[in-house]
Amino acid sequence: MASADGFPASFYGEPGVLGLLSNGISAFLVLLQNFHGAHTGVFAQGVEDILAGVHLILIGGVCQLVAGFLSFRKYDHLSGTSFIGYAALWTSYGATRIFQGATTPIHNNATNIYNASTFMQNSSAGLGFTASSLVVELVNTTTDWSIPKSAVAGLVPYILLSFILAFCSATVNYIMPFVFGAITATLIFEAVGAMAGAWALVVSGVLELLILIFAMYGSAALLIKGLAQRYVLKGFGNPLFNVLLLGTGNKTTSQSLGQEKKKNTKYAEPMALGYLCDTISPFIFAFYSFHYFPSFAVGAVWISINCGSQLLSSFYGYMRQDCYHATKYGLHCTFWLVKAWEEFIVSMLITREDAAYGRLGMVGDWFFFAAAIVLCVVSLNMDTLELAHNLFFFLVTISTVSQIPLDGYYYFFGVTCSIFTAVSLYGTFARLINSIAEKSLIRVGPQPVSTDKLQMAFSGLGRIKNMMLNKDFKPSTKALLPDSLFYMTNGVAALSAIHNGQPSMSFLHMTIPWVLIPGAIMQGYVSRLQVQRGKRFGSVIPSFYTAVWATWTWYRFAGELLNVFPGNAPGFTAGSVAFLVVNGFLMLIAAYMNVVIFALTLIMEIIIVCFLLSTIGTLPYQLEIAMLAIFSIICLYGALASLVNCIFSTTLIPMGPPLLKSKKKKESETPLPCPIANSRLTSGLLEIGKLLDAGGVCGIPTDTVYALAASCKVPSAIERIYNIKDRPAEKPVCICIANVEQLVAAKPPFSPLLWEFMRNVYPGGISCIIQKGDWLFKLGVGPAYDRVGTKDSIMIRVPDHTVTMHLCEITGPLAITSANPSGEPDSTHHDMVISRLGHKLQGVLCDGESNEVVASTVVNCLKIDEGVIGIVREGCVPAVKVRQIFERVKSSML
Repeated sequence: MASADGFPASFYGEPGVLGLLSNGISAFLVLLQNFHGAHTGVFAQGVEDILAGVHLILIGGVCQLVAGFLSFRKYDHLSGTSFIGYAALWTSYGATRIFQGATTPIHNNATNIYNASTFMQNSSAGLGFTASSLVVELVNTTTDWSIPKSAVAGLVPYILLSFILAFCSATVNYIMPFVFGAITATLIFEAVGAMAGAWALVVSGVLELLILIFAMYGSAALLIKGLAQRYVLKGFGNPLFNVLLLGTGNKTTSQSLGQEKKKNTKYAEPMALGYLCDTISPFIFAFYSFHYFPSFAVGAVWISINCGSQLLSSFYGYMRQDCYHATKYGLHCTFWLVKAWEEFIVSMLITREDAAYGRLGMVGDWFFFAAAIVLCVVSLNMDTLELAHNLFFFLVTISTVSQIPLDGYYYFFGVTCSIFTAVSLYGTFARLINSIAEKSLIRVGPQPVSTDKLQMAFSGLGRIKNMMLNKDFKPSTKALLPDSLFYMTNGVAALSAIHNGQPSMSFLHMTIPWVLIPGAIMQGYVSRLQVQRGKRFGSVIPSFYTAVWATWTWYRFAGELLNVFPGNAPGFTAGSVAFLVVNGFLMLIAAYMNVVIFALTLIMEIIIVCFLLSTIGTLPYQLEIAMLAIFSIICLYGALASLVNCIFSTTLIPMGPPLLKSKKKKESETPLPCPIANSRLTSGLLEIGKLLDAGGVCGIPTDTVYALAASCKVPSAIERIYNIKDRPAEKPVCICIANVEQLVAAKPPFSPLLWEFMRNVYPGGISCIIQKGDWLFKLGVGPAYDRVGTKDSIMIRVPDHTVTMHLCEITGPLAITSANPSGEPDSTHHDMVISRLGHKLQGVLCDGESNEVVASTVVNCLKIDEGVIGIVREGCVPAVKVRQIFERVKSSML
């Protein structure tokens, strides 16, 4: 291995260690409680339940959530989905334990608490509820069988999903299926034990011990693999069965092995996680709708935690520049959250008669109804499964409209939730298996409408070609991704805020989640997504509207809790004046954007005026109702236009021109630290090529992250790379070439196996360490022979990037290394290269956002003829995939 010693082994951490240990320790905590309860005969243990719940949340929830984050960063959609899903499970189960522990001692004294609070309730003169009455209701309705039944409703969907995760993981290795399978069996007996008694919990405890054992072995295997950079302990790297056995894939020649379609993504696919979350929430709602448990307090907690996971699927859709899934899962998360806390209020605080009155006054659900139609329309050019999923979500929104009579409301809602659960469960399985196999093995159906036909339908009268020439539209940028979700959250909040001048107290209480969750909580999430380089005012409008809707909620719908009333709220009056001033400036900003956003800010100004009038008791409610309705219509149009334009990367539905146009800026007074060139212009490539040939060091894009490049014709330029980024001298740089044919022309003495392997991984995000030789002189590396690679080996890169390929054809082989100061994160945008190293460079080839967030995967091929390859550094291509490609290539050579 001396020949490879010169290459640094940048070991990426294995998040599977943290995820497996989190499951094992969480199971062990539950095991201890189960055995202790079986020994003492007491299963409601008060303080012990609370402590166990806290530990479950911290270990099984928070720690495993971190593991899920890291797994998605490593392109591992199976582990990412599993760990985040189990994080929600253990967090929910921990919260249930806390709830049970908190209500156990209180239940024994419920009568005393009720008596002590009676005077406070009676003295509340017209108030709908007080803190004391809330405590009493919680105690009275969540003791006895309500909590365990609520837990069973949450555990059952996790049982089904855990079985699917165990099955899918069997196509990857044979440790995770045992861990996940044991979790599945454990959850079954936990659910039975919650209702049947001690024997089931003892069986569950035995299974939980197996989870711990399997998890410890798996963690040890991954830890040793991380240190040795190879699998020492068995269990990982070899699946129980090949995923391709689940379907019939097209036969491929050895030449095409490993050349699966590369996903243009920085993170693993979030679709399975989104479907998983869409399985859990409606399942709990179905149990509640069929009157399995009377109180929705615990159910609201389970759904809220699950919605946090669904928000992560939306976030990872955003990180993949996938505006459709970012919007879809953000909308679904909003819907389940709103419905969960509405049902909590109904079940805990409001009589059925008041609830019926409140539902008849609730109109916010009509915006969900309209948004569901939008999702159905934009998914027509996707697969049938996606369209069916949207159609059934549309059916769910129909079942929750306020005009349905109360006696049939819950049964209709329960049936639609049950159907939606079944579709989501199938979608979870299909998305996971197809992502693992990188081909459609589980049927998802054909594309209902072709993309061209759908584009023509949106563009109207065949004007699509003219619209595609619109140079002002910047296609497929992340700054556009949250726009549709921004419009949707505002639309739900505005429509939900509509009420007449004499609303009932129950209606006001029910309206709090309808306005607060989409208007403040979800819009705060949108505001975070809008923070993007170069978009100076991207997060200002959603951040401000977050404050507006939050203040609106607490004054208009929870004012009695704050003891503020119309004419008696000087603080809110002053705040509304401030809102008017700030929104006036936002109108000016919006005038530089487009007509839709300007109209939105204009109507918001009138709505804030209505808010001001309400604080002094002179509000004409007809004006407010009209403005909120118009605001919602604008939001619906904006959501449709933003989503369609972002999906198709062209302006199909007009948003209108800016009302004010800024003058073209002159050249910046602050000079750039180095010359920059546009990668989309031939002149830009030629300019950088001349700088490199002249001995310059330039920043260039690749198929992974940005790199520093120097021509192999000028050895002194390669030496300067080390000084520019303070790179240790013992760390070699690799060479980058345009294509494999350049290697063929140099006639290196490669074995047939090495040639076949390289043809299957090039071009792409994989770098191969191979033997040095005189053939490098024929390749064009001659003058830099001693300054690239080590004494005996060299690393070759063939990026899957058109710009880099043409640049290498112009200049010949380039010596490259990542464009970052040593020890700091990689540069993922040309702005980062310019700001960090621009003053030391001779030029930067600007290509915008990089395709990845990590560098290439480095593979040691020095012993490939012995049937062995080594993963020196795991980067954008998972090590498991590299080994799969190698095994298939070896098989094809036999």
